[in-house]
Amino acid sequence: MHPMIDRLRSRTAAFVHDLLTIPLAWLLAYWLRFNLDAIPAEFMASWQQSLPWVVLVQGSVYWLFGLYRGVWRFASLPDLVRMTKAVTAGTLLVVVILFIVNRSELVPRSVPVIYLGVQLLMLAAPRILYRWMKDHRLNLSSGQRVLIVGAGRAGDLLARDMLRGSQRAYFPVGFVDDKLRRQGGEVQGLPVFGGTDAIAEIVVREDVDLLMLAVPGATAREMRRLVELCEQTGRPFRILPELRSLMDGQINISQLRPVSIEDLLGREPIELDWPEINAGLAGRQILVTGAGGSIGSELVRQIAGAGPARLILLESCEFNLYRIEMELLESHPDLSVSRHLTDVTDAAAIAALFHAERPAIVFHAAAYKHVPLLENQLRAAVRNNVIGTRIVAQAAAAAPGCERFVLISTDKAVNPTNIMGATKRLAEAICQDLDGRSHCRFITVRFGNVLGSAGSVVPLFRRQIERGGPVTVTHPEIERFFMTIPEACQLIMQAAVIGDGGEIFVLDMGEPIKIRYLAEQMIRLSGQEPGEDILIEYVGLRPGEKLYEELFYASEELVATGHPKIRVARQGTGLSAAELLAGLEALQGYVDAFDETRMLSRLQALLPGWRRPSRVAPSEAHAAVENPSA
Repeated sequence: MHPMIDRLRSRTAAFVHDLLTIPLAWLLAYWLRFNLDAIPAEFMASWQQSLPWVVLVQGSVYWLFGLYRGVWRFASLPDLVRMTKAVTAGTLLVVVILFIVNRSELVPRSVPVIYLGVQLLMLAAPRILYRWMKDHRLNLSSGQRVLIVGAGRAGDLLARDMLRGSQRAYFPVGFVDDKLRRQGGEVQGLPVFGGTDAIAEIVVREDVDLLMLAVPGATAREMRRLVELCEQTGRPFRILPELRSLMDGQINISQLRPVSIEDLLGREPIELDWPEINAGLAGRQILVTGAGGSIGSELVRQIAGAGPARLILLESCEFNLYRIEMELLESHPDLSVSRHLTDVTDAAAIAALFHAERPAIVFHAAAYKHVPLLENQLRAAVRNNVIGTRIVAQAAAAAPGCERFVLISTDKAVNPTNIMGATKRLAEAICQDLDGRSHCRFITVRFGNVLGSAGSVVPLFRRQIERGGPVTVTHPEIERFFMTIPEACQLIMQAAVIGDGGEIFVLDMGEPIKIRYLAEQMIRLSGQEPGEDILIEYVGLRPGEKLYEELFYASEELVATGHPKIRVARQGTGLSAAELLAGLEALQGYVDAFDETRMLSRLQALLPGWRRPSRVAPSEAHAAVENPSA
């Protein structure tokens, strides 16, 4: 049937229903007036004489008040308010008309008042009942029985969407929530059974098929606890992740997705001072080295949104540079972008770039970072992480218009036990030394592992799980700090604009996570059981690898900043400028001469606390890349 005809038919049926209620309500008003006894004959005659006027006036008022613009299926409080106004106005008008026609002869004064209440009840009750029947119809066998975890606004919107669904693929049986004030109550007419500790018992008692986590504001610790409780039930579960959709009331079934490892390792949303960040980056010439890497490319995306005058991309990998440039052309077509296929160790190219582009701010993200691989790639690590940092930093110090240089460092630079950490610690020392001798402010930002970065453990575990295992972990007790790439980059930008120069900013990484737990949860989230469907193998610590990472030295003084997620570590390099310069010049000579033995000795001399790592054969290094701990 044509939608217009169907709509007209629905409105006509509703109007006819309301017209039929008018004489019934008018009769009931008389009957109630006489205490449900027989209505005297003269008053029955009065009812019959006045009825045509009541139906005509009241029906006209109903139509004029737009009672038929709404749909019974979605009857709501505004509809009830509209009905109240229509019944009240109609009743008053009826009283006036009857007084004009026959001075309201034999119409008891209480009848219009009683009629008003009865008529309002007869209009509202069928609409509410119709909606309730539609929302709670009894053919529950057609959909999965769902227990919603979280009876807050997200759970309320999710239940409402399920109850309105025409396909009835899901039927909510109730909620669990840890807030005591909600327990024992109802949401959308569904019971809040109790706290989350009772999930397993409720799932069995209510014959639940599926659990839905409607807790978008949960912290990682809370989410891990909820996931463990859901896993114990043996039932599938889904998560509603978008906190922003709460603002618009747009939560629906389509937003549900499987729980990801990022949900378990992430933390509460970071509150950034975006006006300060935008003010520090907008309208500036900004250079990002390593612009196509995991951190560099996300930095580019975030900075592009801040409105820089020009974004300068430096990358040594042709494909990565092409990919991030194409992305920027699509997402920010009006942004001025220049790209340079250049190695940070090419001093002539770097000098020419600074002369031509004149960047005001430099984010130095270019670095080799794979711990096991670099253990037998000493020259490459020193050349890129140390010499490359020095070349770019010196170019920034010499450029008259360069105001800030931000080095992206790592927790592995703290008490380093591997080549990567040692070279990054020396890169920190270079920036600290230059800060005192240049107009450019040199700032270091230090953080741990980022989820999903190239070569990190999460993509590796995913590949191993897809192949059916085993999942390889180096040690049962090994643990690492984690944060998401966007979170890390946002904090890098925040540190860049609040730094005065010479600081080492330490990002709050939350609590360290055991890699074993990470592996177990990723296996479970794939729908399999660790140790049964997919094995976990412990392959031993790799050369240069530590059980626990640190974000700062014990001797470093930690100072709070204006941002709760950022602290400042203040410590000298322990080297004089002359010692550092002599050491770096020596390293440059050993790199040119390909003398790794002296290179290692000089690196040891520059970092007295560094323990000399064991050498590994190329085959072992390759295996380590396939099985990194982080």
